[in-house]
Amino acid sequence: MRLSPRTVREIDSPMGATYALLAGRSGERALLDLAQAAPSYPAAAGMIEHVAAVAHEPNGAAYVPAPGLPRLREAFAADLSHGYGSPVGADQMVVTAGCNQAFCLVAQALTEPGDEVIEVLPYYFNYDMWLRMNGVVPRYLEPGPDLVPTPEAAEALITPRTRAIVLVTPGNPSGVTLPPEVLAGFYEVAKRHDIALVLDETYRSFRDTEQPAHRLFAEPDWAGTLVSLHSFSKDLAIPGYRVGAVVASPELSREVMKLLDCVAICPPRVGQEAAWAGLTSAREWRRERANEVTEKRRWLETVMADRPGGFELLSCGGFFGWVRHPFAGRGTDEVVRDLVTRYDTLVIPGTAFLPDDRQVFRVSFGNVDRAGLTEFAGRLRLMAKDVLG
Repeated sequence: MRLSPRTVREIDSPMGATYALLAGRSGERALLDLAQAAPSYPAAAGMIEHVAAVAHEPNGAAYVPAPGLPRLREAFAADLSHGYGSPVGADQMVVTAGCNQAFCLVAQALTEPGDEVIEVLPYYFNYDMWLRMNGVVPRYLEPGPDLVPTPEAAEALITPRTRAIVLVTPGNPSGVTLPPEVLAGFYEVAKRHDIALVLDETYRSFRDTEQPAHRLFAEPDWAGTLVSLHSFSKDLAIPGYRVGAVVASPELSREVMKLLDCVAICPPRVGQEAAWAGLTSAREWRRERANEVTEKRRWLETVMADRPGGFELLSCGGFFGWVRHPFAGRGTDEVVRDLVTRYDTLVIPGTAFLPDDRQVFRVSFGNVDRAGLTEFAGRLRLMAKDVLG
């Protein structure tokens, strides 16, 4: 048989490559797993009880309608309407098997081989991989020194082949949260050029404010430009249940459902039931867990404030810290390999999120505690001492 050259040329999953490094770790210390963005706590008790009850129902494993479980869509529409201060309807969303699938379906519905999509650096690697494997050309948007991109810089990259601008906020891997006025500027650029603004809002519950992330849903014709992607994985601590959503126009949703029918028929019912239970019964639990993550972020900022060993925290937010290492003469992949094999500390190299090496790596602090973050800073100091003397 012959394999697709576009797929063969693409990299393997950076997550898999990173976790493969564990085979060579020293084991002298307890492992600090700062690689994957996963909550350290289980789902709310009410969610677990509901899933168990559904499993015992005669139709507990049945298919659900193509757009998603109706009561989940109603509950999520209410949640979005409350969170953004603007009405969002259940008929404006399609439930997907996680946000990754949401993006893949949307990108497939918007683009053809040879088209272009603008991605902000550092990009989320799965999105970049998917575009390339489908013959879409990424156009990379350099952010400013604060890692916040500008609408003007994005507009300069637009060509007749451009089909979308993709933003992730809070960012993965950077953690940077884009201000509402910046998002409004990107919306105007996309609308002016008749392209999509694809906004990944996976980490919207993990911001420093409960104010709306943006006011774009208040625009009377927002669905002609905006595509909002969501995930319940971190918000409800159900990453393995694989449930997310696309919020978009009826026209785009129809195409998304065509594609969804081919790749999954429908997302797993168990994930949709769990998400419904979380949205309807765990509001306070969600707030408390988000506050816990915020406290971890602040503690990471505290332990990194004096640049331990010369390592610099460039940005932080959501579940992530974006760290520059001090070893100008060493490749980041080598630095990351040494961190795990010699210092039992697992992070993701920035080369997974960039087209070149900029001496950075991603830290995910969701699944460690304050003591672990303090230990992380200590291991950075130790590494710098061993390498730099």
